[in-house]
Amino acid sequence: MTFLVDAPLGAGTRDVIEPATGAVLGTVGLAAPSDVAPAAAAAARAQREWAAASFEERAGVLRRAGALFETRAKDVEEWLVREAGSIPPKAGVETHVAAQECYEAAALAARPLGEILPSALPRLSLARRSPVGVVGVIAPFNFPLILAIRAVAPALAVGNAVVLKPDPRTAVGGGFAIAAILREAGLPEGVLHVLPGFADVGAALVEDPTVRVIAFTGSTAAGRKVAELAGRHLKRVHLELGGNSALIVLPDADLDRAVSAGAWGAYLHAGQICMTTGRHLVHESIADEYVARLAAHAEALPVGDPHTEQVALGPLIDEGQRDKVHALVTATVDGGARLVAGGRYDRLFYRPTVLDAVPTGAPAYANEVFGPVAPVVRFATEEEAVSLAADSELGLSLGILTGDAMRGLALAERIATGIVHINDQTVNDEAVAPFGGVRDSGTGARAGGSGNIDAYTDLRWITMRGSIPQYPF
Repeated sequence: MTFLVDAPLGAGTRDVIEPATGAVLGTVGLAAPSDVAPAAAAAARAQREWAAASFEERAGVLRRAGALFETRAKDVEEWLVREAGSIPPKAGVETHVAAQECYEAAALAARPLGEILPSALPRLSLARRSPVGVVGVIAPFNFPLILAIRAVAPALAVGNAVVLKPDPRTAVGGGFAIAAILREAGLPEGVLHVLPGFADVGAALVEDPTVRVIAFTGSTAAGRKVAELAGRHLKRVHLELGGNSALIVLPDADLDRAVSAGAWGAYLHAGQICMTTGRHLVHESIADEYVARLAAHAEALPVGDPHTEQVALGPLIDEGQRDKVHALVTATVDGGARLVAGGRYDRLFYRPTVLDAVPTGAPAYANEVFGPVAPVVRFATEEEAVSLAADSELGLSLGILTGDAMRGLALAERIATGIVHINDQTVNDEAVAPFGGVRDSGTGARAGGSGNIDAYTDLRWITMRGSIPQYPF
C-alpha cells in the first residue's frame, strides 16, 4: 500500500528525506497559505453531509480505520522508520496507538449528545452538543502519526471535517498515511484535507474563518504565536506544548530499575518527545551510583540507521535540531556541568549524553532540549526535590521512583503537572487517558477520554414548548 502523494500543491513539491542517510525517498506536495481557504471551504461543504450521517456510519469508518492501522502496520511503520528516524519498536507503538485512537473515537460517536436540564418554565430544556464544523490540526514531526490521529479521529467521530497540516518533514507518516487509511475505511471525499506546510500555512489555517477550532502540538514558543493569533479571531485553540519533565529518584527506589527507567525516559526516540525525562533529580545518597550506571547504559546503547541496523537510537530529525542540542550541551558543560557520557555526534546521530553536577540555571537543564540528554541534579530532602521539580514554567509530565508509592503520590500532589507516573518514567500515552500539560506546557487535558467531547463540539441550549406563551407586550 502506497501512502506517497506527490501531487503538487500551491508551493510545488518537497523531497522526502531519510534523516539517517540523506536519501530522497520520494516527493510530496507542499502547501502554500493560498491552499488553506479552498481546502477549508471544501471541508465545510463535505462536513454537512458527514455530520448528518448516523453515528453508526461514522463509528464504522473509524472502526475500519483502526483495523487497517493494524493490518497495514508494517507499511506505515516503514515510513515512520525511514521518514521520521524511528526505531521499529517506537514505530510499532505509533501504529498501535493510532489503531486505539480510532477505536476510542468510534465509541465516541455513540456517546450521549447532551442532557435534559431542569427549567422553572413549562418547557423541555436541553443541553445538546453539536460538531463545531471544521477543525484545523497542526501536528509535529516527532510522533507524527500519534500526534495527528489523536486529534483527527475524535474530531471526525463527532461529525467534524478536518484540515490537517503535518510537519513537512514527516508529511507521509503524519499526514498522507492517515488520509489513505481513512479513505480506504470509507471516509467520504472532502471530509479530510492534508496540507503539509511551514509556519505560514499554519498561520493561514488559524486565521481562516471557516476553521473554528485549532488543535496544535508543538513547541511552547510556537504555541504562544498560535494562541495569540487565534485569540484575535476569538477562536478556540487546544495547545499541547513543550515539556521539561522531572524524574525524582528517592533513596528507597530500586536503583537498577530506576536507572533503566531513567535511560528509557531520556533516550527513547533520541529524546525527541515532549514527555522526555529532561531533568533527573536524584537523592544525594545514591546519585553517584545512579550517574555511573546511567552513563554505562548510555555508552552501551547502539546508535545508527534504524532501517538497516538494530539500534536503540536513530537520528535526530535534521541538522538544525542536532546543532541546537549540541549547543545546549556545550553551553552547559562550559557553565560547570561534568560531561560523563556522550556529548558528541556523527552526522545526525547524537550519542546518549549524561551530564552531572548540573547548575539549575544551565541551558540543558532549564530548557527543553529535545535530544538524548540526561542532566542530573542532586537533592538532600524531599522539600528540596519538590522545589526543584516545581521550578519550571513547564508542567507536562512527572515521574517519581520510590519504594513507597503513597509517599510518591504525596510528593506529586505538591508539583503542578498535567501527568504523573508513580514508579514509572515520564513518557507514557494511552488513547483512553486524558493528555495535556499545565502552565507553559499547554491548555490542559484536551486529548484523550472525555476531553475529546469538549474539544470538538459546541454546547447548545435548546428549549421546546407545546404552544407559544402569552406575553404582556
